[in-house]
Amino acid sequence: MELSDIQIRLRSAIKESGIPQKEIAKAIGVSAQTVSKYMKENIFPALDTLAKLCAFLDVSSDSILCLEN
Repeated sequence: MELSDIQIRLRSAIKESGIPQKEIAKAIGVSAQTVSKYMKENIFPALDTLAKLCAFLDVSSDSILCLEN
């Protein structure tokens, strides 16, 4: 497992949700620019933000963190 694998899974979950980045940002308490950085740059959310993001997107954190297939 590498950070790049986790970032790919996170980007994929955000894209597949179909939810606008602005709406995601508001729900998890960050700016839309921050969500955009998660998508385009090598930026990873803090663990509490990742937990909120996974809950909002209804995605398992284990899946994002490459702990399950």
